[in-house]
Amino acid sequence: MSIDVPVLTIDGPGGAGKGTISGLIAERLGWHLLDSGALYRLTAQAALKHGVALDDEPALERLALSLDAAFPVEAGAPRTLLEGEDVTRVIRTEQAGERASQVASLPGVRQGLLERQRDFCQTPGLVADGRDMGTVVFPDAPVKVFLTASAEERARRRFKQLQDAGVDASLSSLLKEIQARDARDTQRSVAPLKPASDAVTLDTTRLSIPEVVDRLTQLLAQKGLASRG
Repeated sequence: MSIDVPVLTIDGPGGAGKGTISGLIAERLGWHLLDSGALYRLTAQAALKHGVALDDEPALERLALSLDAAFPVEAGAPRTLLEGEDVTRVIRTEQAGERASQVASLPGVRQGLLERQRDFCQTPGLVADGRDMGTVVFPDAPVKVFLTASAEERARRRFKQLQDAGVDASLSSLLKEIQARDARDTQRSVAPLKPASDAVTLDTTRLSIPEVVDRLTQLLAQKGLASRG
């Protein structure tokens, strides 16, 4: 697909900081934001809202194609809207995740969401956060970034996030889960997790959030897509 609107794709494994960084850059530039990881959860939530069975592939594909989703960023924090309703917390429950996994297994839904993701490419620009944004969804994006961090650091970040939310967790268990997911994501046959051939890889293990945001903003400025301010 050809792209007339500037697009920054930010891919990488869970815990590398994609969501936070993507939201901050979108807010700084005044660009749109796409949280691709939320779309299957949103499709499942839309199905629940409209009484569509989670095995009705044709109906789910239609929902995916016309999904009314938005990801506004306020004070550095992205929100998730479905048909204008804030569902940021609703779609992050374990039950919502199970429903998302069910709809994600349907090829029609995957195709519908591929097309829907590309609809987010609107002026003045788009920051697309995910795992295959630069390789599959926006292969012609002018700037592609692959954020990574050590598994130990990503586990530590997730552990702190859960602690701050008052949730009990085991650091060693989180590390094992992250390592297992990395193995699944990098070895899967469809859209495996890997940097695009023309992506800039940035290890965030020892970088602060402001440092990462500044580096990516500078990268965009070098391409003439953002000011250096």
